Amino acid sequence: DTANAPIFGIDVHGNVNEWNNKTAEITGFTKEEAFDKPLVSTFIVSSLRQSVQEVMDNALQGRETSNYELEFRTKSGEIRYLLVNATTRRDADSNIVGVVGVA
Repeated sequence: DTANAPIFGIDVHGNVNEWNNKTAEITGFTKEEAFDKPLVSTFIVSSLRQSVQEVMDNALQGRETSNYELEFRTKSGEIRYLLVNATTRRDADSNIVGVVGVA
């Protein structure tokens, strides 16, 4: 939670389940405000929603993506550009349980 890089994650339904302090600082949304909200439709600028959704869907299939540009809309309406790696999150039995994004 104290990482110097923004880290956020979604569950298999696309809802936020990880939102570290750096992500909160960059977006202006607290962890409590972000949790359980659909990442793409809530926090990503509309012009990139389809491509970001594809990246997330791919990661949920085990196909990870490195260095893709993401544009977060902040609480104050500004846009923050991040270069993100989308990594598949798995449980102890190797079942896919979500995606982690690290910028």
